[in-house]
Amino acid sequence: MRRREFTALLGSAAIAWPLTSGAQQPAEMPVMGFLDSSAGTATKITAFYGGLKIEGFVRNQNVAVEYHSAEGDYGRLPGLAADLVNRRVAVIASIGTPAALAAKAATAKIPIIFAVESNPVQSGLISSLNRPGGNITGVANMAEDQTQKRLELLQELIPAASALALLINSTNPNAETQTQDALTAARKMGLQVNVIQASAESDFATAFARLADLRASGLAISDDALFMSRSAELAALAVRRAVPAVFNHREFVAAGGLMSYGSDLTETYHQAGVYSGLILKGGETADLPVYQSTKVEFRVNLRTAKLLGLSFPLSLLGRSNEVIQ
Repeated sequence: MRRREFTALLGSAAIAWPLTSGAQQPAEMPVMGFLDSSAGTATKITAFYGGLKIEGFVRNQNVAVEYHSAEGDYGRLPGLAADLVNRRVAVIASIGTPAALAAKAATAKIPIIFAVESNPVQSGLISSLNRPGGNITGVANMAEDQTQKRLELLQELIPAASALALLINSTNPNAETQTQDALTAARKMGLQVNVIQASAESDFATAFARLADLRASGLAISDDALFMSRSAELAALAVRRAVPAVFNHREFVAAGGLMSYGSDLTETYHQAGVYSGLILKGGETADLPVYQSTKVEFRVNLRTAKLLGLSFPLSLLGRSNEVIQ
């Protein structure tokens, strides 16, 4: 994503990253790095800046920010992380497990604050939630069984369904865990779940075409930076193929997707901003245990349901945090 495009994206939030990496700043102004597994969104950046402000830091007033985004292409992360290390930033905020792993591999000295939606111990980021150790700590959404919950939502919406599908990015470090969680949940629910893989946007059309062959009644989309960066494309494909789909982010539903169930990313990014601010003030990662969030949100799009010929039961609508008309 070009800087100009990214700045335009944030216009509605009245927030923007520096237009150029080399923008002149006062000599005493600290510079922090922001390493994003996916593309930036106004919601994400607004929440993060809000957390920084809690600790007294405002972009371009008393802190500069170097923003690097892999836009879901995990192969770019090591190079982006290395660039931030070469710039000798004061702290690296890493969004998503792939970004956090790349930052960890790039430096054992610069403090790293991660924001992830999976257990950071299981992914190898840290050895303990209470005592992360080393130069890394952060925020993790520890809400359990999100994959199972998405399958349950599809089953509740489509009671006659006997087979569902799960879209996985095989290059995601959490892919194996996500797959096993889905298969375990399916066995408990008496469902058949077929795993479909896509590791690039060019794979999406083929992946959705397979749904008809598999006779899958619905699709659960796994947590992934590539998928988050392409929420609108996935929502459009699901509607075009007349496939009821559930993802984890609000952006999916806002773009026309049917349902979303997942972590409250506003809280996650806000707290990552707070932790980054604490480090900028001279704090130590060793003094910051992993902040554990368990808040999840459920959203539905009634317009899309109508297009698909579906009707949400009142039991589902009553549990939703937001209904898009």
